[in-house]
Amino acid sequence: MTAFLAALLLGAGYNTAVVTIGAAILGGSAGAIGTFILLRKRSLVSDAVSHGTLPGLALAFIVMAWLTGDGRDIVALMAGAALSATLGLLCVDWITRRTRLTEDAAIGAVLSVFFGFGIVLLTVIQSLQTGGQAGIAGYLLGSTAGMLRSEAETIAVAALLTGAVVFALRRPFTLVCFDEDYAATRGIDVRLTDLAMMGVLLAVTVIGLKVAGLVLIVALTIIPPVTARFWTDRPGRMVLIAAAFGAAAGYVGAAISASGRDLPTGAVIVLTASAFFALSLVLSPVRGLMSGLVTRLRFRRRVHERQGLLALARGEAIYDPLTIKVLRRAGHIRADGVATLKGRAAAAAAVREEALWALYRRLHPDEAAALDHQGLVPIDRALPPDVVADLSARLEPALTGAR
Repeated sequence: MTAFLAALLLGAGYNTAVVTIGAAILGGSAGAIGTFILLRKRSLVSDAVSHGTLPGLALAFIVMAWLTGDGRDIVALMAGAALSATLGLLCVDWITRRTRLTEDAAIGAVLSVFFGFGIVLLTVIQSLQTGGQAGIAGYLLGSTAGMLRSEAETIAVAALLTGAVVFALRRPFTLVCFDEDYAATRGIDVRLTDLAMMGVLLAVTVIGLKVAGLVLIVALTIIPPVTARFWTDRPGRMVLIAAAFGAAAGYVGAAISASGRDLPTGAVIVLTASAFFALSLVLSPVRGLMSGLVTRLRFRRRVHERQGLLALARGEAIYDPLTIKVLRRAGHIRADGVATLKGRAAAAAAVREEALWALYRRLHPDEAAALDHQGLVPIDRALPPDVVADLSARLEPALTGAR
């Protein structure tokens, strides 16, 4: 616990602090661009990008080992991974446009071929007479143990620049995600914007290989956005919330990994992000399970209260235990079932509301069909004031004649 708190408070050494901050920036960038990828309905592309980096990563290691005797140069490895992932994206695009295969089928084919080729190259690397072979395995699941100061700084700066690009392009990204045609009329090149989106995704993936690993970096572009979806319906806020959850997962996960022995950084970060997802799934006030349960209970109570009030107005006996319980709690009936003054007033108001809704359904059937929960929501909240006034004016003569 002491080691974890030290890492969390950036007191476990300079390298650990830079790695932790870099992981947080990376998580924020991944969450932000992942939101646009999710809204564009292309989350599976991130999986193809991450797995497509493995051949380039391995080839870059082999080339650098041949040239310098040590293949662990992080810049060369990132460049090789980027080229390989770009080739994978181009293959997916070509297969989708030139064949009858759907995008998900093309992604599956390219992903498996590239990843298989990368595994073969990893086997070749293990047989090379050079040092550093063990280090390449850290790019599969992520490993920050033993990361050099220059490597940590490179990852942190690159992640920060990627986040800045996402912020700068947030408006065209949002327009293209929701309405391509409208974006085109505003002068936005849709294809170029899509390429920019894929380019940022590729950059985040390549930057995060050392921290999260190519197998799990895809989770950082998916879990934070779907977590943010529980908290808001607005895309601008969703980007910010996803970035916040991604940054928190990266920061806490990197701190936990740094405080333990042989804990894979990528796996810990993903588990932390999954914990945030689980908490949001249950506790979110917008779309959480608890919120849904409370909403259903409130709806059920309103149904029983209204039906009970209408029964009181008609002088009918009430036998349903829940309806009786709801009316008693609201003070509409006494313990012996007799309506109180408050209950009689509420029953009269419910009858009037029912009559107004019936009149509205008769005069405006199409508009009424589009409304939810008629009668359960007060009519003056559901309809404009002028419409309610017109309905009341039409209804008053009928009520006066009935008396």
